[in-house]
Amino acid sequence: MKPIIKIENLSKQYRLGTIGTGTVKKDLQRWWAQVRGKEDPFLKIGDTNDRSTKGNSEFVWALRNINLEVFPGEVLGIIGKNGAGKSTLLKILSKVTGPTTGKIHFNGRIGSLLEVGTGFHPELTGRDNIFLNGAILGMTKAEIRCKMDEIVDFSGCERYIDTPVKRYSSGMTVRLGFAVAAHLEPEILVVDEVLAVGDAEFQKKAIGKIQDVSQNHGRTVLFVSHNMASIVRLCTNTIILNNGMLEKMLPPEAAVSYYTNQMNSETGGYVASQAANQVQVSVLSARLINDEGMESYSIGMGKNWKIEIQIQVPVDTDSVIVGIGVETALHTSIRRCWTDPIFYKEGVYTVTLYEDHIWYLPGVYHITIGISSKKIVLDYIEGALSFEITEYSDKVELITTHNAIIANPMKFTSVKC
Repeated sequence: MKPIIKIENLSKQYRLGTIGTGTVKKDLQRWWAQVRGKEDPFLKIGDTNDRSTKGNSEFVWALRNINLEVFPGEVLGIIGKNGAGKSTLLKILSKVTGPTTGKIHFNGRIGSLLEVGTGFHPELTGRDNIFLNGAILGMTKAEIRCKMDEIVDFSGCERYIDTPVKRYSSGMTVRLGFAVAAHLEPEILVVDEVLAVGDAEFQKKAIGKIQDVSQNHGRTVLFVSHNMASIVRLCTNTIILNNGMLEKMLPPEAAVSYYTNQMNSETGGYVASQAANQVQVSVLSARLINDEGMESYSIGMGKNWKIEIQIQVPVDTDSVIVGIGVETALHTSIRRCWTDPIFYKEGVYTVTLYEDHIWYLPGVYHITIGISSKKIVLDYIEGALSFEITEYSDKVELITTHNAIIANPMKFTSVKC
């Protein structure tokens, strides 16, 4: 099958703090080299696109040597840290900016929604902006008139459609912008993190629309998001960008697992910052283990999992309880469990809490670890671990989180190291 997008050795270099090369003469020399198909005479070796370091060069590579093929009907997820080059890649694909080196071959019309309200004029009404934005995206006036009712209905802004956009909320604006782009019916739809702005109802409609245009109409979608659950649910393939370079290309679940593990491996789960407390029992380290026995911080809903907690017991201690608390990303407590009171002799132990299935809904969760003895708190680490639940690819019977916790109590083992 012939790819609908083919990217060859794509790179984008920026010069920090200035526009152009500094003089008209140099700009003309650069233009003349481009006309003749020659390399930019002022292209310099720049630093890697790492936003966390100062660097020694005024030039930086936002993208470096990207080679990629995207096929018709594919929903390609693009994930990576902030500053990894995701938006730059989409801007080049959408022809908002040009590449420094490399080529892109297209085989279809592109519709893009890169930023909230791009191309909207605040003084014009929503209806006028539909015509304006549609024209910018390449729709004819006849096409827009034909689809006007569908666009307005999808946006959910019918009551305010003849009100100036400057009076819209950001959510209403992105609803209208996405509605126009989604009804453009391009062969390639580019979406950059716009779904995070709308409310739950709009996100559900937008995700359904993306699935519809890809599965039922065979169109290609390039989808940037930090919502890993959406990536797994929507995408057929995923690339991971890191410091402007294409690090991996994997199926969605494998990509999310790799990316989440990479983020958490920077801290290595939880490791005590200082030597263990020499007086009372304390936590040395903690990590999550998936059902394949590997350390992982991305777990599929319905899968097995373990929490391994290594504790230091400096002196013989009776009635030691190790407990955990699980919270949502909004710090809502959804689960607490603990071991039976145990007598520990001096030494280092690994306490493992495990269950056969995890039924939390997709999203990010945090784990707090605590140790107590005879109602006295010995150690307490808030947010010691973070993990993400992704949707399980196989069909599973969904049950409420509350019932799942009751049905699947956590068991534990304690082994001396």
